[in-house]
Amino acid sequence: MTTVAHVHDSTASPFALSHLDSLESEAVHIFREVAGEFERPVILFSGGKDSIVMLHLALKAFAPAAIPFTLLHVDTGHNFPEVLEYRDRTVAKHGLRLHVASVQEYIDAGKLRERPDGTRNPLQTVPLTEAIQQHRFDAVFGGGRRDEEKARAKERVFSLRDEFSQWDPRRQRPELWQLYNGRHAPGEHVRVFPLSNWTELDVWQYIQREKIELPEIYFAHEREVFARSGMWLTAGDWGGPKESETTQTRLIRYRTVGDMSCTGAVDSDATTLDAVIAEIAASRLTERGATRADDKMSEAAMEDRKREGYF
Repeated sequence: MTTVAHVHDSTASPFALSHLDSLESEAVHIFREVAGEFERPVILFSGGKDSIVMLHLALKAFAPAAIPFTLLHVDTGHNFPEVLEYRDRTVAKHGLRLHVASVQEYIDAGKLRERPDGTRNPLQTVPLTEAIQQHRFDAVFGGGRRDEEKARAKERVFSLRDEFSQWDPRRQRPELWQLYNGRHAPGEHVRVFPLSNWTELDVWQYIQREKIELPEIYFAHEREVFARSGMWLTAGDWGGPKESETTQTRLIRYRTVGDMSCTGAVDSDATTLDAVIAEIAASRLTERGATRADDKMSEAAMEDRKREGYF
């Protein structure tokens, strides 16, 4: 009779990391790796939930010392006021330095032209890339996750950008055993995604565990909205609604937060973290697939923008 030796189940060990602990450990390692490899890193911080979690992880990675990075936000001029208020309050609370690249200033200077549909999300690329060049940032942390969208799904944690901030998927490097190659030529930089392996559900469960404060826009509230392209958009000075579109007050919340002109709300009565987590667990649509008009401009909209220098 053949006997098979017992295989040790590491998940049963009292010293095994939980799923969230493992993700946190990976992200902390990435932040420390960048601090050791690069000279002028910056964190993209908009006040959205992913950038909030990313900043929280950075603070934990270097506590009790201050984080060795500045922050950067590309402001479209159509951002939600609640999110901007949260952004400024968080920066002041932690004594951080925030650079703001304004899309409106580029429009006023004639460097960018308003789009017919009113959305400014695609216009962020030029202010972003010029801010990187101006401040000589060599590593740029972003909150992108692979579960969000197919172009992000195939991007590495360390994503090399050329001297024009463009992304070429064919130049991606292997990242075996969490070994990251930050080598780059003068003028190039690396986009870094510490949350690559997280899901939307992971982010919310981590927010709950760490008791992280969020803008109220992520929870159910009444708001004046109108329907466009199958989504509920916020009425505002950005150009909506049109004469043919009717506003109504609905109980909604936002799964993802970007430019008001292209970020849709979802009908929801989830006013607590437990309710939001239960709602996400039951959802069969990704947050961007359900709520982002800018990803629906073409089948490869996100990849096209990333090749041009987008987040």
